[in-house]
Amino acid sequence: MQPGQMAYDRAITVFSPDGRLFQVEYAREAVKRGTTTVGLKFKNGVVLIVDKRIASRLMEPKSIEKIFQIDGHVGCATSGLVADARILVDQARVIAQINKITYDEDMSVEELVKRICDYKQNYTQYGGVRPFGTALLVAGVDEHGEHLFETDPSGALVSYKAGSIGAGRNSVMEVFEEEYQEGMDMQSAIVLGLKALKKATEEDKLNPKAVEIGVVVRGEDFRRLDESEVESFIEKADAS
Repeated sequence: MQPGQMAYDRAITVFSPDGRLFQVEYAREAVKRGTTTVGLKFKNGVVLIVDKRIASRLMEPKSIEKIFQIDGHVGCATSGLVADARILVDQARVIAQINKITYDEDMSVEELVKRICDYKQNYTQYGGVRPFGTALLVAGVDEHGEHLFETDPSGALVSYKAGSIGAGRNSVMEVFEEEYQEGMDMQSAIVLGLKALKKATEEDKLNPKAVEIGVVVRGEDFRRLDESEVESFIEKADAS
C-alpha cells in the first residue's frame, strides 16, 4: 500500500484523489472470496442455488444457511459474510411486513430491493460504521413479472436474467452466456445452474448436502428444496 493511500484507507467517508472509497472496495473483495451463488429466471419463476462449501465432515450441513425467505413471494441468497447478510434479511423482512400491514398488499420486488440497497448505502456514508461485507441475489415474482436482482456492498443494484456472485462468478457467467435461454422451464434452469456451479467449484460431482436450492414460482410461496429433490436434480445435471 502506498503511504499516501493510508489516510483514505482508514475512513469510509473520505474519497481518495482518484474517486475511490477503499473500504467499499474491500467489502467487495469479501464477496469475491465468498461461496459461489447463482440465480436464473425461468418461465413463471426464479431459482437460487448456493454452494455451502462444507470444510469438514464434522460440520452439520443444515446449520449453514445461505438462502433466506424474505416474504411469501421473495427470497434471497448470499455470498460473503453471512452474519452481515442476516442483518440485511431481518431488515428486509421488517420492510416487507410494514408495507403489508400499511397497504394490505405485497411489496413489489424492485421496491423492496431498492429499500435494502438504501439501507446498505447508509453504511458507506457515515463515520464509525463499515460497509456490509455481503452481496445478495434477490429472487421474486410479483404482478410485474419475475425478478432477479444483484445487490452490491455499495448499495448499487442490477437486474439479471441469470447471474452469479462469489468466488466462481466468472466461470458461472461463461456457462450462462453460452447456454442460458429465456423462457426455459424450471427443471432446465436448475440443471443449468447446477452445471455452472459444478464448473465454478471444479468438483467431479456436487455433494447434495453442500448444495442449497431455493425456488419461487408464480402463485406459490418461495421455498427451499429438500435434500432428496436436490439430489435428484444433481443426478440430472451430471447426466446432461
